[in-house]
Amino acid sequence: MRDEQPGYLRARHYFYEILESQAQSSRAGVIVNRFIVFFIVLSVGVTVMESVPELRNGYGRLFAALELLCLVVFSIEYYIRIWIAPEHLPYRHMSPLRAAWAYMISPQGVVDCISVMPLWIALFGPDDLRVLIILRMLRLLKFARYSSGMRSLLEVLESERRALLACLVILACATLVSATAMHIVEGHVQPEKFGTIPDAMWWAIVTLSTIGYGDVVPATGVGRLIAAATIICGLIMIALPVGIVANAFSEVIHRRDFIVNWSMVARVPLFSHLTAGDIAHIMQLLQARQIDRGEVVFRRGEPATAMYFIAEGEIEIELGPEDKGRRIRLGTGHFFGEIAVLNRVERSATVKAVSRTRLLVLDGADLRALIAREPSIARKINEIVEGRTGRNLNLEIADLEGQADVTVEESA
Repeated sequence: MRDEQPGYLRARHYFYEILESQAQSSRAGVIVNRFIVFFIVLSVGVTVMESVPELRNGYGRLFAALELLCLVVFSIEYYIRIWIAPEHLPYRHMSPLRAAWAYMISPQGVVDCISVMPLWIALFGPDDLRVLIILRMLRLLKFARYSSGMRSLLEVLESERRALLACLVILACATLVSATAMHIVEGHVQPEKFGTIPDAMWWAIVTLSTIGYGDVVPATGVGRLIAAATIICGLIMIALPVGIVANAFSEVIHRRDFIVNWSMVARVPLFSHLTAGDIAHIMQLLQARQIDRGEVVFRRGEPATAMYFIAEGEIEIELGPEDKGRRIRLGTGHFFGEIAVLNRVERSATVKAVSRTRLLVLDGADLRALIAREPSIARKINEIVEGRTGRNLNLEIADLEGQADVTVEESA
């Protein structure tokens, strides 16, 4: 079959690296990403300008040509993403058809599908300009794939969904209570505004979500007291979700200099044998750090608090006098700093960046807990380091019930 031809698979992996890895070291990936972002902006800009009658009458044909060009670009991108779906780590155990379907029903796949729907609606569907305008504006959602800020925000909303849901429940309760109270107090005075609880709920929602109470003013003294209490509750209701999201967003931004994604973690050989669920768990533990050329990661003699994985770039390890000051260079996919962390000793080498480098940082406590959860990682560390240095580090797990206690016979 064609899928089994090595050249076909190499081509599919190549396009996956360009479209999905988002590696800044890949010039082709950077160019393609910027190219797609340009067409997203162009498409939305054309949609906005077409709403102006003077511009639509004067440049209608140009706008139509630009929209067709955008649709062609988005269609090609969509079909390529369907083709490369089996390269995604969560879909690698699936058949090509199942992987393609899994991508198509994923949130990003749905957004990509929406981006090309105006073409098919225009060709085969009803000529409803309003539907086309809405679908074309939804292309803005594609920015989530290319914007680290938007991806961080989505990550925050996902992690804080329970707290935000609790805020929504509290808001619903406050809306019902204030609407019921105003219906009882003001219903006979302003029946057209507060005659029913559903009518009063509109006033309650506006009052809780804004400063003041909109275009409906209470007529009774008790109604004004209820309105004042509702306004105060509204200030609290606004502050709660804003505070939750702002605090979590700030933590994510300060913790990570860039977004940790599936392909970044999957590129690390130490994690290549893990399941998609394990990878998802590790992604939550990893912090991201970006360092410039010549910048020191850590120095010899410093306390060891974390191990590092090289997502992109290259580092140089300067060993101590006991190793005659040898220098070792490691590139993308390698890791370092694990032995001192597991032995709970000071660093025995100085590490600096040879080029602009992206590092994934795993805290020492998280590393020991991860080994306790997945003992095969200890064996994998031993194999990789032995292949790198020729030394058998003999990593052993002494206690898997709580926090793993790992001993290392030699430190590096």
